[in-house]
Amino acid sequence: MANDQIANKNVAIDDDEQVAAMQIVAFKLRDEEYGVNIFQVQDINGMSDITRVPFAASFIKGVINQRGSVMPVIDLKKRLGIEETPYSNAARIVTVIVGDLQVGMLVDAVTEVLTIRSKLVDPKKTVSDRAMEKFLSGIGNIDGRLVTMLNLEEIVNAN
Repeated sequence: MANDQIANKNVAIDDDEQVAAMQIVAFKLRDEEYGVNIFQVQDINGMSDITRVPFAASFIKGVINQRGSVMPVIDLKKRLGIEETPYSNAARIVTVIVGDLQVGMLVDAVTEVLTIRSKLVDPKKTVSDRAMEKFLSGIGNIDGRLVTMLNLEEIVNAN
């Protein structure tokens, strides 16, 4: 698969040393930048009509029709406990695959695809709220630019 070759490439440090790198899709929630592994991203689309679902978890915005199948959409700001703000024209629905589940995540804007060296992702949690800590997998440092890496397995878990 072509994506496998791209996302698992090595980034040269100097002539003798190679370090594993991964590609991430970076996006904004308010003023902060977050990222997920590109392997888990299936699609990025503009906003579409979201149908509300009665009695769904509070962070489920609703469902959309994604190529003939019904897909839940998570309001990622609400899920992460980030103050809600209105979505602009830059808002996107990032479709991710977690196990055999396909889910849309509503974000303020997708910024870019970044390559980050694995050793520059700090797995230590920097959140004081233990309940929120499970949603993070680490903090990536790309030339002084901090990107919070998300743990999608926990984000899509309704518990």
